Amino acid sequence: MAAVGAQGSALNAPSPTVYVKNLEEGIKIDQMKEALSEIFSEYGNIIDLVAKTNLKAKGQAFIVFDDTESAERAIKEVQGFELFEKPMLLDYAKTRSDATVAKEGTSEELESHKRRRLAEKERKQAAEAAEIQKKLKRSAAVAAPDTGTARPVKASRGAGLKSSNPAAGAVVPEEYLPPNKILFVQNLPDNYDVESLTSIFGRYEGFREVRLVPGRTGIAFVEYEAEAGAISAKERTAGMTLLGDEGKVMKVVYQRQ
Repeated sequence: MAAVGAQGSALNAPSPTVYVKNLEEGIKIDQMKEALSEIFSEYGNIIDLVAKTNLKAKGQAFIVFDDTESAERAIKEVQGFELFEKPMLLDYAKTRSDATVAKEGTSEELESHKRRRLAEKERKQAAEAAEIQKKLKRSAAVAAPDTGTARPVKASRGAGLKSSNPAAGAVVPEEYLPPNKILFVQNLPDNYDVESLTSIFGRYEGFREVRLVPGRTGIAFVEYEAEAGAISAKERTAGMTLLGDEGKVMKVVYQRQ
């Protein structure tokens, strides 16, 4: 029989990582982590404790134990325990934590795990962004006046042009594009060439080539043999400060398909 959580729903499969939600969002992260550590350290050795400040992840934390038995004891005894006047809701994490993979596997397995986790995160972000765009499109279609004599809107051509049709599909923001094997690099100093960019991106798995755009400066495309290499490169280079031109910050996103 599956274990049951505080709200009567079945828990995820047992793992060494405890997922905590319904935490008081007004408490500072350092104070929250200290309180969680004090409570959960009673049930076993904690090898990692993750609580983030970004809006979407607020009110949540992950407690990574040395073993599954410690996590089981913690969930059984702490489920519903009030912390800062709010009952904690506990479950097992759906996926293995980085700390667990690092403890049980090799450095290569850890890197592979991080790439898969990052890819899954970005796929979810892309799906959420696409869903938002669909809702906006439906809302615009409902709001658009039906005069019965409106002429069809001709599709606009060229970058930066927008359709005058309010029901036209909105474009998914670059930051939420799903992973693929080609990166679009922007905000490059004018003196950066293929050799300069290869020295940055060529160190990642499956690097294939750098392509500059004739007649355009400040942008380039970087291609890898597979998504894994592009994911790893994007994770490590996005936001990198480059030499020259007063230290430009490089923007790296996936190519729009």
